[in-house]
Amino acid sequence: MLHPALPSAALLAAVALVACGSDGDRAGAQTGDHAAAPAAQAPASTDLRTATDPGPGAQAAAGRGVRLVKVGDFTQPLYVTAPPGDRRRVFVVEQPGRIRLVRGGKQAGTFLDVRDQVTAGGEQGLLGLAFGPDYATSGLFYIYFTGTDAKERLVEYRRRTDDVADPASARTLFVHDDPEPNHNGGQLAFGPDGLLYVGTGDGGGGNDQHGSRGNAQDLASPLGKILRIDPRAADGKPFSAPPSNPFVGVAGARPEIYAYGLRNPWRFSFDRVRGDLAIGDVGQDAVEEIDFVRKGKGRGANFGWRPFEGRNRLFDERAPGAIGPVLTKTHDDGWCSITGGYVVRDKGVPGLLGRYVYGDFCKGELRSARLSAGRAADDRPIAGLDTVSGLDSFGEDAAGRVYVVSQSGPVYRFAAR
Repeated sequence: MLHPALPSAALLAAVALVACGSDGDRAGAQTGDHAAAPAAQAPASTDLRTATDPGPGAQAAAGRGVRLVKVGDFTQPLYVTAPPGDRRRVFVVEQPGRIRLVRGGKQAGTFLDVRDQVTAGGEQGLLGLAFGPDYATSGLFYIYFTGTDAKERLVEYRRRTDDVADPASARTLFVHDDPEPNHNGGQLAFGPDGLLYVGTGDGGGGNDQHGSRGNAQDLASPLGKILRIDPRAADGKPFSAPPSNPFVGVAGARPEIYAYGLRNPWRFSFDRVRGDLAIGDVGQDAVEEIDFVRKGKGRGANFGWRPFEGRNRLFDERAPGAIGPVLTKTHDDGWCSITGGYVVRDKGVPGLLGRYVYGDFCKGELRSARLSAGRAADDRPIAGLDTVSGLDSFGEDAAGRVYVVSQSGPVYRFAAR
């Protein structure tokens, strides 16, 4: 998903070649419909609605629309997050390897600098950040990055003060081989169950080409997955797989796998009210997709890659129980590299309340839809907003405010007009 900072024309060319499609010929791909497309989940009886009635004042504000408020300019930013309960601080992840602090709405220096440990550029770099649910007392947080050896690392750190991390506190949880420089995933998020979820790409290249059947459908590989772990050391190991994980005790399967069949999940999020899981999965040559499951229904879910790109069958291979996307966008319509976002629960933006916001690196168009099991409704551009060049990520702070990240430098926040 990530792209080097290039002039706009060259950058769009790089996107087409690196991030999504043009990964090589579809060797062995099946163009005929040899099997049904992945099944969508049965539609729920109601759409995803707001958690509470916003009231007549908020409804009136909704009619005034949405705007973007600039938070600041950064160096190749690609994610925004905040510790639970801390409404003063927001942390911006920069791809080269720094985490920058915004305190009280103003840029306030560097929280952590690991640039000397990171390979950055293209789709590699410092890719994810998550603060532990007990961060206020433990001070523990987690980062995911491409190391100088081109392997992907999940590392725990501890804060020194509220504004500065302790670089000497690093504790490595895992190191994964990564055969190609693209499709690295990197999203980190603590779920509603208090466990750490980690998104990994399929290892890169075209057609999920590594291994006898690729990585995404291979339960012996951690790649092309969402992993779920308890990050605390246990039994002499740096982390543990919760007993409730779907493949614990299954011969030949990695116990830390929660969901599989993903090409490059960029990005996924949990609805802060309902706990539902939404994933933006970057496509190959033709289709970008948003996947969605209700709270807890992602356990053991297979999202279909590599046999399926969106609902298109590429390989005459099994994808047991594959769940189809709720939204698809095509490269023919100018999409190239989807950016997953959040269900907005910020009552300060009633025009988006209860709606899932997302976009695409090439189009730069900000869109929203209502998601429910098996389908999306009322998918449309967010009225009154300009496109965002290099739209690379979204983020959410402790108050539920949602941010828009441009790799060219600016970070914005959604606000009511």
